Amino acid sequence: MINLERKDWIRALSAHPATDLNALARQQSEGCEVRLTSLPQAGLGLLTLTDGAFHEPYYLGEFPLSACRVELSLADGRRAEGGAQVLADDAELARSLAILDAVLAARLPGWEFVAEQVNAGADKIRATDRRRQAMLAATRVDFAMLNNSEDEDDDE
Repeated sequence: MINLERKDWIRALSAHPATDLNALARQQSEGCEVRLTSLPQAGLGLLTLTDGAFHEPYYLGEFPLSACRVELSLADGRRAEGGAQVLADDAELARSLAILDAVLAARLPGWEFVAEQVNAGADKIRATDRRRQAMLAATRVDFAMLNNSEDEDDDE
């Protein structure tokens, strides 16, 4: 069973190495006809904000982005659609993630194994988040003590 919403599946799967995901997608798409509804593309996205004073676009920078949409068809007539956008310059990875998304969404044969990978990826992400929170907590500074010592000095 998956404890995540569909919008979080790609992030969880992306916690695994791309080579493993590509192999899993090849395995899961055996016996299926894979039709690309949008070609796998890899490129750069542009992060734009609006300037607060003049209300003009301000370009913060670029980031790698790959996207793909697929439709899977089984011999028994079942169909499934999936898509993925991933922050990586890897069109093959986007295609693989789109296939895994379709398999999982439609619960096609082998979806249980894909669900296990989603849950394992979510566990990796939670562990990383816990480590980051621990590091953040260790660097937190309490300025309340400084304020109290200044007040005591002022009284004298």
